[in-house]
Amino acid sequence: MGVALCGCSRHEPPADLTIVNSTEPESLDPALIVAQADMRIVQGLFEGLTRLEPVKSQAVPGLAESWEISPDGITYTFHLRTNLVWSTGEPITADDVVYSWHRALDPMTASRYAGQLYSITNAEQYNTGVIKDPSLVGVKALDKYTVQVKLKSPTAFFLDLCAFPTLAVVPRQAIEKYGDHWLTHLPLPTDGAYELGEWRLNDKIRLVKNPRYWDATNTQSAIIDFLPTSQANAALNLYENGQVDVVWDKSLIPPELLDVLLKRPDFHSFGYLGTYFIRFNTTRKPFDDPRVRQALALAVDKQRIVERITRAGEHITSHLVPDGTQNYTPPAGLDYDVERARKLLAEAGYPGGKGFPPFEYLFDGAAGAGGGIHQSIAIELQQQWRDALGIQMNLRQVETSVFWGMQSRLDYTLSRSSWIGDYNDANTFLGMFVTGDGNNETGWGNPRYDDFVHEANETVDVKKRANLFQQAETLLVSNDVPIIPLYIYVGINYFDTNKVQGIWANVLDDHPLRSIRKVVRETKVEGREQ
Repeated sequence: MGVALCGCSRHEPPADLTIVNSTEPESLDPALIVAQADMRIVQGLFEGLTRLEPVKSQAVPGLAESWEISPDGITYTFHLRTNLVWSTGEPITADDVVYSWHRALDPMTASRYAGQLYSITNAEQYNTGVIKDPSLVGVKALDKYTVQVKLKSPTAFFLDLCAFPTLAVVPRQAIEKYGDHWLTHLPLPTDGAYELGEWRLNDKIRLVKNPRYWDATNTQSAIIDFLPTSQANAALNLYENGQVDVVWDKSLIPPELLDVLLKRPDFHSFGYLGTYFIRFNTTRKPFDDPRVRQALALAVDKQRIVERITRAGEHITSHLVPDGTQNYTPPAGLDYDVERARKLLAEAGYPGGKGFPPFEYLFDGAAGAGGGIHQSIAIELQQQWRDALGIQMNLRQVETSVFWGMQSRLDYTLSRSSWIGDYNDANTFLGMFVTGDGNNETGWGNPRYDDFVHEANETVDVKKRANLFQQAETLLVSNDVPIIPLYIYVGINYFDTNKVQGIWANVLDDHPLRSIRKVVRETKVEGREQ
């Protein structure tokens, strides 16, 4: 997005709610976004057949008011609400759903999340170019208000997928008229609780309540402003000065103040399904050798990282899928073992680190941000690997938007990474490392891993499914090691519960905007209510 959108007058009304939302969005196109910060905004603008309720983040009716599932779990028949219209007044029909899903799968769209639709018959084949005819994909409009979906096999979390932004219904009329620039033309047709009021690059994004949304009467705030900043001190100052009401993300708390701030009642800590890890570009030498990757994994003192840097009660992990994921117990990966790490590095041809080429570690953050979590972890890893293995890692910090592009193009050697569960199932973590998945971004692939994941997702038996996922994860974190898991996230956000309501801690760290509102307290001054 290279154009600032301005849809409000110079004397615009104040926002009902102002949120600091980390970085500037890379996009607001549901088919293209991957970052959590982008998704928070997009979920206010566009909705799917289902949506997530705010307390437990469970899928409930969205654009579809009801559905039936066939006894074999293969066929879903969704019934759209008959009063659905775009924010610009045109009717929303079953054809819009089919178009949106076909678009997300179209190879020309280049959606990194297209794999979210792969449980649908022929979806993967269409996305990978094996078949060219989108009508062969198992989603059809039976009539104006009925959508039929045929799955390859029963998928326990399919209704959760229908609430994910990639499967949101988007405005065909705007996309076909304006092409890649459809988001830059206002008024933008939306089907969510909000419309896009304006987007001033590196300033703010304003969302305005959509009066034509099917559930508009329950949308709590009329105007929400999002302020992008990756500077923790700036975010805290805005909050303390009363200029913002909510700050998402632990990264927006100054690390040196973390111990003190976590004792305050307006700083909220909670566990959720998120993992911080390191990616290897396995196409670059010497990291094409799994012994090298194992050696680096074994030489990381993760406890030192969570005690000295993150300091919010994070749990170190040797596996990718967080503990507490529904119907799954992850296998142990590689623990801290410097002697074994040195032995493996010597076996790979680099005894004591001799001959090991200097390499680069990529991480993101605002230029000169200094002291950020990603930077501090990078410096710690640099020292640990130099001391334990005798190897030299150079650090490269880039702006977040640049970072995402470099990682997706494999234009890196090692990079900081994280993953937040899209739904409460092991597949949301393990499915992205299937060969060729748009979110793999390591250059790694293993046919055995792919088979385990695919078979797991075609298995109804809960225990058998978990066992297959465990075998896949063992390949990922113990054998081939294209990633190094570091710790399981602890979520932190800050807002005053006496002033802001509608935010609940949940395992997906998902907070629908439509449910959040600022509470206006009446105070008495000189005997009069104000």
